Amino acid sequence: QLQLVESGGGLVQAGGSLRISCAASGSTFSIAAMGWYRQAPGKQRELVATISSDSRRTNYADSVKGRFTISRDNTKNTVYLQLGSLKPEDTAVYYCNGVVGVRSYWGQGTQVTVSS
Repeated sequence: QLQLVESGGGLVQAGGSLRISCAASGSTFSIAAMGWYRQAPGKQRELVATISSDSRRTNYADSVKGRFTISRDNTKNTVYLQLGSLKPEDTAVYYCNGVVGVRSYWGQGTQVTVSS
């Protein structure tokens, strides 16, 4: 089991930065592949970034490469997403996802709004 709670969203101006966090409870965080997804109004949920359990492998959507950074701290059971050079099109609800084996877990999401 993995329970995920996102935090850190908010309103930021275009060009600004923000860090969002996902705190996990449960004993399997350290072996879970973690990711961030986002869903804008009227659009499908899309992958933003993923990170392997040992942090050795990361993957980013083309739209955020060079601007966002995913990281994790297994001692704190937390995964982070640093958002930089934000654009209005980054506005969305950001969801944390964890995968353990064949099971996938989701948080409730945190809203990020970028004003122009």
